Order: sequence, then C-alpha cells, then structure tokens
Amino acid sequence: MANPIIDQAKDKMKKAEQALSRELGTIRAGRANASLLSRVTVEYYGAETPLNQVASISIPEPRVILVTPFDKTALENIEKGIMESDLGITPANDGSAIRLVVPQLTEERRQELAKQVRGVAEQGKVAVRNVRREAMDALKKGHKNGDLTDDELHNLEKDVQKATDDATKSIDKITEDKETEIISG
Repeated sequence: MANPIIDQAKDKMKKAEQALSRELGTIRAGRANASLLSRVTVEYYGAETPLNQVASISIPEPRVILVTPFDKTALENIEKGIMESDLGITPANDGSAIRLVVPQLTEERRQELAKQVRGVAEQGKVAVRNVRREAMDALKKGHKNGDLTDDELHNLEKDVQKATDDATKSIDKITEDKETEIISG
C-alpha cells in the first residue's frame, strides 16, 4: 500500500540526486561538456538571457566547445558573458562562432576537483538525510495521532530507511563516476 509520506520522501530524495548531478555537471573535468555553460547568461536585447537560448552549443572535439549564436549580432555579448563567468576558459571569437578550448588539468587540480566533488556529494547526502528525518517525524506524528498502528509505523520506517539507503547508493555512484571522469581526464 502506497503511503503519501513515503512517496513524498522518495520524490524529494530523487530531486536531491538530480540537483547533485546538475551541480557536478558544472565542475570542469578537463573534457568539453555543454553543462559547463549552464550558468552563463548573456545580455540580449537588454535582458540577461541564458546562453543556451541565444546560441547552439556543440562539442566538435573532446576538449572543444563550440558556441554558435542564432543571431550573429549577439556574438560579442556572448563572448563578454563567457568572460564574466567563472569558467576560467578564454573564449576565441572567429567572427561567426566562439570556441572554448578546455585545458588539460594538472594532477594537483584534479585532486582539488575530486575533493570538491566529494564536498558537493556530502551536501546531497545531507539533503537526503534531512528528507529522511522529515519523513520519520511525519510518521511518528501519524502514530501519535492514532493514524498508524505500531506495526504500520515499524514497516513504514523500514521503507523510509530503504529509500534513504537507495538514494545514498545512487549519490555514491554519481560521485564515483564524476571522480573517475576527473582523475582519468
């Protein structure tokens, strides 16, 4: 029997995993990845606009990101937006598109990034544990109000713990994959 508290907890845990994936996508791993530009905004007709709404982003080579504006008049603003972002990559404007060459990472920088990945992953695990605590509190409140029997409470607590364990395993896998990507570069 589905329980709304369990369903809500699983949904929130899934969102924490997705947020972690998005956050890790913005960490540069020495390879070209379009998600590196996900936070870049460009002034376009007086409004700050996400880069992916004013240009197509492609990866023609493993370490090159090609940004081709839909409107050539936006080229300089795109270049400026990339320069102002904290990417640490200098754009090369060829008059019709912008090339970003992702530099190779030093071993020391790889270790720093791997450490950063672990920190972000820990934040994801904290979010999952907070969801677990909220769900457990809601279940105990339901038990106290007489909505749940002792057995139902026990079984539902097991379900919450299983969902927490599954989410934690998923976060560990996402983290391990990103660390491998960074270290192997």
